Amino acid sequence: MTEGGKKPARVVVVDDQTVVREGIVMLLGLLPGLEVVGAAGDGEEAVRLVGELAPDVVLMDLRMPRCDGVEATRRIRSQYPGTQVVVLTTFADDESLFPALRAGARGYLTKDAGGDEIVRAVESVLSGDAGLSPSIQRRLLERLSQPEPPPAPAAEAPDGLTVRETEVLVLIAEGLSNQEIARRLHVSTATVKTHINNLFAKTGLKDRAQAVRYAYGKGLVRPPAN
Repeated sequence: MTEGGKKPARVVVVDDQTVVREGIVMLLGLLPGLEVVGAAGDGEEAVRLVGELAPDVVLMDLRMPRCDGVEATRRIRSQYPGTQVVVLTTFADDESLFPALRAGARGYLTKDAGGDEIVRAVESVLSGDAGLSPSIQRRLLERLSQPEPPPAPAAEAPDGLTVRETEVLVLIAEGLSNQEIARRLHVSTATVKTHINNLFAKTGLKDRAQAVRYAYGKGLVRPPAN
């Protein structure tokens, strides 16, 4: 029992790096209000442990073999809704943050978080609030303050292009660089390059100049009014 007779929160730690996992377990053992009841090295093991131990909270790493943290979070929240998930990861980029939150994580911390911050996050998710670090809260506010990506064209996309590939094509035609497209769509530049390669392959285009002409020719972009 903790001070005031309150039971400690039962926690499972998930991280594929043994040294990191053991370090987190050791740290949590020193913190008031927390009891580590298990530790897992990947998402598959995490889901199994949650089924066996019914912890209150899972501290979840994201990038792991076999089953990553996002998929493990999704399965835990679907199969064991009484267990909350707080992500504890090195990564704070959009492609890590938003899939984890959509999968059902109620908290998100980076691994530079201190013990007090971890305790606050666990207490927050158990009380029904979000357990987000200040840097993650700022990132969410930045995301919300950015303009929405352009809507998908109403007409059917030509040559079997996906909605996202068509969005990328339209932004190319508007003169945006790969980096600017990545910021507009909240994805990495590598993802943008993949979409460009795919749309070039489907349409037979060779370069961005041809892509601009193609977009105008298909009516995806209208020339500016005089």
